[in-house]
Amino acid sequence: MKIEERLALAKHIPDKVSHLEIISVETCRHCAKKPCLTFCPATVYHWDDGEEQITVAYEGCFECGACRLVCPHDNIAWAWPRGGFGVAYRYG
Repeated sequence: MKIEERLALAKHIPDKVSHLEIISVETCRHCAKKPCLTFCPATVYHWDDGEEQITVAYEGCFECGACRLVCPHDNIAWAWPRGGFGVAYRYG
């Protein structure tokens, strides 16, 4: 089974409160490589050139924690989603 097919089995129950937060937008502006944009397997992070800020689409997060590990400035506050929310992996 291909990875895309396996990921299609994942169910997301979005919360109204984000479990991901950018601590300092200014830090992101000065980050040259912005590794969170390329390292996140769910492409949760997006850079908006017009507003010069990063947006976070937390609803599709796979909860792998890679973003907090790859950020060279430790600029991402990451927590588990509240109980009953987030990703639910199903096998089938």
